[in-house]
Amino acid sequence: MTLLITVIAAVITTCIWYFKDVKVSLFPLLFMFWGASLMWLVDAIFEYVELGADYFTPSAEDMLNDSFLGLSVVALAMVIWLVITLIRDEKGKLSRLLKTQQ
Repeated sequence: MTLLITVIAAVITTCIWYFKDVKVSLFPLLFMFWGASLMWLVDAIFEYVELGADYFTPSAEDMLNDSFLGLSVVALAMVIWLVITLIRDEKGKLSRLLKTQQ
């Protein structure tokens, strides 16, 4: 489930980057999602080698735990991306807001 969730997030983000004229940089988010997808793919390969055919019949509890982990990874990546975007402040909105507050 973690692999599936991160791949879906990576594909959606890539489609948004490719087809929409987005003014903020999505590259950090793309790299985080595709990197997590690659990490979970390697984990799935090694787990399949270890478990064999049992890998394809997980228990409901394992699927729920993996789903929570996948959603947590996506949420954490989005928070990190938001912090990076606010620090870069490509449009200068945050710096203008902070100047008016002083």
